[in-house]
Amino acid sequence: MEDLSPRPGDLEPIETASRDEISALQLTRLKTTLAHAYANSPFYRAKFDAHGVHPDDLKTLADLSKFPFTVKTDLRDTYPFGMFAVPQKDIVRIHASSGTTGKPTVVGYTKKDIDTWAGVVARSIRASGGRPGDIVHVAYGYGLFTGGLGAHYGAEKLGCTVVPISGGMTERQITLIEDFKPRIIMVTPSYMLSILDEFRRAGIDPRETSLAVGIFGAEPWTNAMRQEIEQAFDMHAVDIYGLSEVMGPGVANECVETKDGLHIWEDHFYPEIIDPVTGEVLPDGSEGELVFTSLTKEALPIIRYRTRDLTRLLPGTARSMRRMEKITGRSDDMIILRGVNVFPTQVEEQILKCKGLAPHFQIELTRSGRMDAMTVKVEAALDHTSSEARAHAAKELAHHIKSVIGVSTRIDVGDPGSVERSAGKARRVIDNRPKG
Repeated sequence: MEDLSPRPGDLEPIETASRDEISALQLTRLKTTLAHAYANSPFYRAKFDAHGVHPDDLKTLADLSKFPFTVKTDLRDTYPFGMFAVPQKDIVRIHASSGTTGKPTVVGYTKKDIDTWAGVVARSIRASGGRPGDIVHVAYGYGLFTGGLGAHYGAEKLGCTVVPISGGMTERQITLIEDFKPRIIMVTPSYMLSILDEFRRAGIDPRETSLAVGIFGAEPWTNAMRQEIEQAFDMHAVDIYGLSEVMGPGVANECVETKDGLHIWEDHFYPEIIDPVTGEVLPDGSEGELVFTSLTKEALPIIRYRTRDLTRLLPGTARSMRRMEKITGRSDDMIILRGVNVFPTQVEEQILKCKGLAPHFQIELTRSGRMDAMTVKVEAALDHTSSEARAHAAKELAHHIKSVIGVSTRIDVGDPGSVERSAGKARRVIDNRPKG
């Protein structure tokens, strides 16, 4: 892999600013954001009043802890536009979640918001090793999902050439990568594995492609998965983070020269880590739930949004801004199995230790009587499909999960291609336990 470290002059001044300069900017922007939300969002005015706080109560950054949290149900309860803080005529774009578990969460953007979003995604692509003139293959889904258009506008802002293929049509993805020779691909890590499978089915060596950088987000993925992808493609695999309620992709990104956590673009997003049970703000370095407050959004300022993502805040390295550790899971994705906390990413790490298994998997939860059970559905690797090889791989994976995670589980090793594929976010957990 080539050295993609930034050259002199590549970075914006804010990326190398002192902590004092960053904190001063954050305080100024936070005061403006709270005042804007209180004056223009009936939702936030009512919420602040009910909590007994006013924007003027913010004198220091630590005072933010006096303000109430925002949660996903707030967006659903105000569906569709009840949290907007600008007139409808100033909204130039609307995005929304899929709404598979209730009403979708709807977010809006002004023209300035779109420009800000494009700017942080452009910064993220550059931090990943992208440069003006690169061809960027965008295989995130387009539409109401923020991934495709967020990546698209950011790549254009950086001065790149965009191939807006979206997700799906995997054979065509391979054809265009071969023909257009993009240097960068932006896609979910689980769909990148499907693209890898298609390269191998087509008899094309993925290490011989033009791809030098993969920017992966929209779902948790492990460092073991990074190694798998980097070795398969001989390219850098870099993590991007975001969520539609806060902005979309581009809230934080790894720097390709270090890959040691995601630098949060703190000039636009103020992070906190809280105890997920008590809501208490924890010091940097403590693991807990990630909370974000927007600092520059107009259409939908978001105050202390509980992401449910579990991580910790660390000092800056390649940039002055603080890092968040790679997301290991979400508090609402955690499986509690017979008293043991299990995250899908933990299972993924154990699968990647087994040479006889492909990296695709799903977890099925069932209940017999009062006892919960977990089955991990995986696939045999192409060169390990014999019954003996499958039995060995199942035994090996069961041992790893038991010894590392601490739960006994059934392993179902299927044929190559038997696990459900997704062109977007992978569906890792199927909960078939009786409700109630």
